[in-house]
Amino acid sequence: MNKINGYTEEEAKNLVEYIYNGKKEGRTLSGLFASYAQKTGRAKGSVRNYYYALLRSTGDERVKNMLHGKNLSAEKIMPFSEEETDEILKRILEQKSKGVSVRRAVLNLSGGNDKLMLRYQNKYRNVLSKQPERVEKIMRENNISGGGDEIRKKIEDEINGLYNRLASSLKEENKKLTALLKKLTDENSLLRLQIKNLQN
Repeated sequence: MNKINGYTEEEAKNLVEYIYNGKKEGRTLSGLFASYAQKTGRAKGSVRNYYYALLRSTGDERVKNMLHGKNLSAEKIMPFSEEETDEILKRILEQKSKGVSVRRAVLNLSGGNDKLMLRYQNKYRNVLSKQPERVEKIMRENNISGGGDEIRKKIEDEINGLYNRLASSLKEENKKLTALLKKLTDENSLLRLQIKNLQN
């Protein structure tokens, strides 16, 4: 079946109709994403990302046809400036140093605005993975505890924990297989003995 950005054509049409009808009723996009996600079993972020990707698929005739006359549009998102990015990072890191999770920190910073919360979270994770030195610099300049070494240690601890769980699971599986092999070998020997006795 032909898919459009990972959805079937039917799923894409259903989403467009759902958003179109919801907007006519005066509902917010954020609320529509949440209710559509609940209805279909998809994640809200996944629904939102798909909707925006669909609106950008202007070269696909199927998409043009399903959007025709619907007057649906994506709000233009202005990227954060370098100064804004540093300020966002600083505020998230300050909260993290007090034991607040990143998710809670971005929720606090966004004032409960889902779209802004997601943008803050994505910006933080993006900088953390691609520019860890920038995060460390902001922490040093602002005397924020819990530096990059702590972040690396947490990741290493998680990896080590996963490795230990896998190793333990494999050892247990190996024990079971060894016991099963011994049992099968014993049964095989007994069977051979019985066949030999029948032949005599």
